Amino acid sequence: MLRQLIAAPSVSSPDVRFDQSNRAVVELLAEWAEELGFDTRVEPLPGSTDKANLIATRGHGEDGLVLSGHTDTVPYDAERWTSDPFELTERTGKLFGLGTSDMKGFFAAALHAIARFRPEDLARPITLLGTADEESTMDGARALVEAGERLGRYAIIGEPTGLRPIRKHKGVFYVEITVRGRAGHASNPALGVNAIDGLQRVLPALEAWRKAIGARHRDTEFEVPTPTLSFGRVKGGDSPNRICAECTLDVDIRLLPGMERSAVVAELRDAVAEALEGGAWQHDVRATGAHADAFGGPSDEGFQRTVETLCGCSAGTALFGTEAPYLAELGLQTLVLGAGDIAVAHQPDEYVTMEAIERATDVYAGLIQRFCIEPA
Repeated sequence: MLRQLIAAPSVSSPDVRFDQSNRAVVELLAEWAEELGFDTRVEPLPGSTDKANLIATRGHGEDGLVLSGHTDTVPYDAERWTSDPFELTERTGKLFGLGTSDMKGFFAAALHAIARFRPEDLARPITLLGTADEESTMDGARALVEAGERLGRYAIIGEPTGLRPIRKHKGVFYVEITVRGRAGHASNPALGVNAIDGLQRVLPALEAWRKAIGARHRDTEFEVPTPTLSFGRVKGGDSPNRICAECTLDVDIRLLPGMERSAVVAELRDAVAEALEGGAWQHDVRATGAHADAFGGPSDEGFQRTVETLCGCSAGTALFGTEAPYLAELGLQTLVLGAGDIAVAHQPDEYVTMEAIERATDVYAGLIQRFCIEPA
């Protein structure tokens, strides 16, 4: 299964040069699910024919278990891989391939766990969910929320966590800060207004804001206990002999649970405006692209304790974002739990071990036993 999933490209990216359909992966999963007695629905995303979610359900009722994962991968640098990213390659006990850890290995483990049980043994349903575009826009998860369908009572998202349950994580979104000046001949600075000079004023203001917000918001359960702001990309100017008329800074912001994106953007606007006050620059500060909200965890402590017992460890926190807030919005008690290591995700030579996949299979089977087979 993993070999076939890896061989089906499903890159998602905001850059149309790299973006691909996920239909091949979804159709593979639907075929395998149907062989196990699932009722399957392949649902195209609104306005799209080449992106789709999979909703596959075995059993009846509303209070079952959802095993959820995204079907897409990030783009890749083929020249930095030591093997073909789309050919599962085994070396030194590791299975290499794009998406092995993040997160096509999850689907192989989940389907093998489900196959251990007969449909007639289910007291409550098991749902396999495969979403589109988690790595780019989160449009697959958004479509589920817009549909408002009740999928179950409990959910496990199989992102790579080293099989330690994750009960809360930070949120992420991007902000674009644009400084505008006026072009002119570089021989005389008075002939223009240099946008890069304006950005030089903005950077210290952002650094000061970063320290201030870190002093106001802190959660020591996270490895990085404060919100973060990272300068990710700067672009501007077109020639050394021309005064730069426009410069843009893209930043990555990671929020703690309870923080609001709109309030953060408003604070950044004030900080940039104050930094440029008295100058001839114009500016714009806006949130761009997709975002993942911070996740505050399930309210059902019994669910969390059961998962912790099966895994043999306490639930923790993560710095990366997932689709958990969207599933929680649908009323699902949600935890994140999967084989693999987030440290190798989005990297050349991404891998997962078969040992980790087999252990994940056992854990998922235990969850199915507890939440779909045993009396409520």
